[in-house]
Amino acid sequence: MNVDLPKNRSSVSEFILLGLSNSQEIQIFFFTIFFLVYVAIIVGNLLIVISVIVDNHLHSPMYFFLANLSFFDLCLSSATTPIVISDFLRKLKTISLWGCMAQMFFVHFFGGGEMSLLIAMAMDRYVAICKPLHYKTIMNRRALIVFLLLSWAVGFIHTTSQMVFTAGLPFCGPNVVDSIFCDLPLIIKLACTDTYILELLVIANSGLLSLVCFILLLISYIVMLVTIWQHSSSASSKAVSTLTAHITVVTLFFGPTVFIYVFPFNSYSIDKFLSVFYSIITPLLNPIIYTLRNKEMKAAIKRFSSQHLGSWLTS
Repeated sequence: MNVDLPKNRSSVSEFILLGLSNSQEIQIFFFTIFFLVYVAIIVGNLLIVISVIVDNHLHSPMYFFLANLSFFDLCLSSATTPIVISDFLRKLKTISLWGCMAQMFFVHFFGGGEMSLLIAMAMDRYVAICKPLHYKTIMNRRALIVFLLLSWAVGFIHTTSQMVFTAGLPFCGPNVVDSIFCDLPLIIKLACTDTYILELLVIANSGLLSLVCFILLLISYIVMLVTIWQHSSSASSKAVSTLTAHITVVTLFFGPTVFIYVFPFNSYSIDKFLSVFYSIITPLLNPIIYTLRNKEMKAAIKRFSSQHLGSWLTS
């Protein structure tokens, strides 16, 4: 990328985030809502992670992936939500250039990792439903570790392949971002150089990848549902309940992502609310969906609460 910067333009050291509203009353309302939601995200996802670790009844591949999904959700929300919450109390919402870069790096790191983890969870359910006799052989401890390492690797490659170019962009003009946190398409638009190729890279990397993964996951779940319908039993009804939860989480995760990155670089305010949904609402809904529809998880959380939390409170 050739850069021709006028000498009278200084480098941008920070960005101004417009947030959701300029009204002080509405910002206080949002502060309360976002704070309560973030506390619920921390408590809900930590309960799942700790329950899976300490409860022997949950030491299976499905709950192994579920615990790691909760960890990714917790990290993804923590990359944006604390700053968003603090900004509601500030009149001027600013973030440093490198703070913005770090935020985008971690959002795409944990977002890409969660995308890969959802595919691993779909594979786990496929083996359990379509190849039940070989389930323990295929989904062994080594396979679980490989899937998890691949999720971290995909997340790292996904974010690095975009941020390595974004971090080197010159920013010397406008520094106002119409969002609640640093969003890659919006930040790229502010660069003082031609970013057409980088915009295509973002669309291909984030949008197309999300869309393809979403379609592949839907196809895999359709195959599993067809297999279940061919075998009517109590085990099948339990599998349908599990798959329904998985399909709901996949739809909630990929839906906003596909919309944002397949139709990027626009000025529609809906992107702002989709960003809220992606980084805050989805990490809250995931533990609710899995715990409310899963008897084993609810029982494990009750056991953990009665055995451990009760002893901590009385000690």
